Amino acid sequence: MSMLNKYGALGALYALLAVAFGAFGAHSLKDMLDEDMLEVFETGVRYQMYHGLGILVVAALSDRVSNIRLIRRGAMLLHIGIILFSGSLYVLSLSGVKVLGAITPLGGVCFLAGWAMIAWALWSGRGDSRSGN
Repeated sequence: MSMLNKYGALGALYALLAVAFGAFGAHSLKDMLDEDMLEVFETGVRYQMYHGLGILVVAALSDRVSNIRLIRRGAMLLHIGIILFSGSLYVLSLSGVKVLGAITPLGGVCFLAGWAMIAWALWSGRGDSRSGN
């Protein structure tokens, strides 16, 4: 399966789930969670959507870079970041287990490292013949 298909499908799935989780939060959780925990849940949804769309964009750009391995690793870090960052916020808000908040920054580090790898892959491939330059 090509990177476009694999990560494109993954990004679309994350975006779909972000819409579903957002609707769930807005309609079902507003009466169950206090305002602070609802905001934590919504932060998870927002970052999931941002990075799901980011994975889609990376998949679309994957044929324009010479270092496909680096951009693939960057996309994988965004994937891991969604699981760690958004996932920990979902579980934290729904369970109230505060220790899970310690996992969230690890997801943030994955996001930062992923975007750095993607930026480097695109920057270092700027003279590649496949990029049109």
